[in-house]
Amino acid sequence: MLRVGVLVSGGGTNLQAILDAIDAGTIRNAKVEVVISNNAGAFALERAKKHGIPAECLSPKDFASREEFNEALVAKIDSYELDLIVLAGYLVKIPAAMIEKYRDKIINIHPSLIPSFCGVGFYGLKVHEAALRRGVKITGATVHFVDEGMDSGPIILQKAVEVEKGDTPEVLQRRVMEQAEWKILPKAIDMIANGEI
Repeated sequence: MLRVGVLVSGGGTNLQAILDAIDAGTIRNAKVEVVISNNAGAFALERAKKHGIPAECLSPKDFASREEFNEALVAKIDSYELDLIVLAGYLVKIPAAMIEKYRDKIINIHPSLIPSFCGVGFYGLKVHEAALRRGVKITGATVHFVDEGMDSGPIILQKAVEVEKGDTPEVLQRRVMEQAEWKILPKAIDMIANGEI
């Protein structure tokens, strides 16, 4: 059984997609052991509690230095003996020590077709605003392994989504979540849990 930890900063819609997929049996041989957020008000923590999953808040603001926060985050991750760490809208830079320790065991979902609209500053609505500004006809989402760069690790899965006439960033964001993110993130976890990656 793959022991999964999910790191989130906001509403937790990707977390919900993971939990629903586990309940439906489309993610096999995996269990979410903990949900960790940097934001005490993140609705994702409520989603975890409703599912009987430990929900923890660890914020950089609560520590005297970034180094102390990084050490505390790695210690918290270690305490759950996780096999896979899923970044599902987690807006905190992952410490280098954690990437080194959990090499090829951290994955991220990004709301574009990497290498487009990724890297520093590209998160949330900003990605969709940039896609619409550029006039792309196809966007989508990418699941990738996390390395020391920003959105630069090896790609696991991608799914394309059409941009439609009259799209606003919010409408496009919702379509990318529904048609791509909520499908490929659970699929990637299932593939990892069952030795297909």
